[in-house]
Amino acid sequence: MHGQTRFQIFDEWINEGENMYRGRKALLAAVLCTAALLYGCGIREENAPEPEATEEQPAAEEEETTEEEVVEEPEDKRQVIEERTEVNGKIQSYLTGQWTSTEQALRRPIAVMIPNNRPAMPQYGLSRAGIIYEAPVEGRITRLMAVFEDFDDLERIGPVRSSRDYFVYVAMGYEAIYCNWGLARPYVEELINRPNYYNISMGVAGIHNPADEAFDRVSRPGYATEFTGYLMIDGLFKAVERLGYDWAYDEDYVPPFLFAADGVTADYADCEEAALIYPGGVSENNSGGYGAYHPYFEYDADTGLYYRYQDGGKQIDEYNGEQLAVSNVVFQYCHGEVRDDHDYLAFGVHGEGDAVVFTGGRAIPGTWERYEGDFTPAKFYDEDGEEIVFNQGKTWVCNIWQEYGEYARYGADKEHLVMPDVPSVQNAGKNNVKEDAAAIAEAAGKAESDD
Repeated sequence: MHGQTRFQIFDEWINEGENMYRGRKALLAAVLCTAALLYGCGIREENAPEPEATEEQPAAEEEETTEEEVVEEPEDKRQVIEERTEVNGKIQSYLTGQWTSTEQALRRPIAVMIPNNRPAMPQYGLSRAGIIYEAPVEGRITRLMAVFEDFDDLERIGPVRSSRDYFVYVAMGYEAIYCNWGLARPYVEELINRPNYYNISMGVAGIHNPADEAFDRVSRPGYATEFTGYLMIDGLFKAVERLGYDWAYDEDYVPPFLFAADGVTADYADCEEAALIYPGGVSENNSGGYGAYHPYFEYDADTGLYYRYQDGGKQIDEYNGEQLAVSNVVFQYCHGEVRDDHDYLAFGVHGEGDAVVFTGGRAIPGTWERYEGDFTPAKFYDEDGEEIVFNQGKTWVCNIWQEYGEYARYGADKEHLVMPDVPSVQNAGKNNVKEDAAAIAEAAGKAESDD
């Protein structure tokens, strides 16, 4: 990947099969063993196959079969969604775990690049996203990538902004159709135009297969032109059809999260309380992306949701006038570097790192891993190596610039905020971070306008 220094793409593992062989006498023993097991599971004895009258099972083998019957597998007490089954035209979503139409749940999502700075507010349609991924960009502000499966009845989503390669890699992990208007060309052009990648992009320099029919300008008096471009849903469907993209997930698709079963709340009562979550802390000196507009989440125990605040107030979706709220918040710590004098950034979104998952008002420290290639997502594990169980609903993933991880805070209330106790914070250093105030200010101006 052009311009990066410490990042890799990993090959997928290939599983090997094995063959089994059984002799005639072993087959007879298996039949008898099956009969005994069926009887032990409550199936009537007359339904089980009878052994041949001319042969008898040795007593020693009968004793071994009996011993095998009493061996029980350890019970997995975690109640999670495993096999998904369609019921009345609905199935549980891979993105949220909630029941949604089968057509939407089994269809690739779309991942839309959306600005998150003050001159762009409010955004339109964000409350319909199943996952929102937030990461720093040049100028030390953040940008959003909203991942949607429930969008058919929306007129538009946006405004839409330009691409960065680490967003593209994250979208790949969700097998999403990636939608953007513009790109950081030196670092994105080769990646976004690969033939095995589904991209819907406005026609600009560096885009080889534009899809202009998917975008349009919307009148927003008082807004700069760059914040008037939107993804139009009717045009999106037309562009996908024209480009020949397949809406179906790949056969080896890997869901991003492990969700609690219906009617179950993920139980992490032994973990610390986290009613307030500050990805950039409360300091104005944090130039790690989250300092400019001071975003935070506040947990409501009655609804089980984390409500998003930013720039001194509630972050509202223009589509419905409601405050953005999610069931889960994630801090995903990633090593970051400044690439050039334009303050373009790079983040390691493959491999592994530290993480904190917030759900049900608790903070679960752990790790994330992504070793199975571009088209698999990061998975999140607790300190015992068990995959963390997310509560059903939407998830907001904050890419925490590891070298600025010391600023992140959470706590039961504002008087008891603590820094996440993860190795990334303990070992953080800014050796690869360029703290050039003038360059950052210039980059911030460019980020506010066109890329």
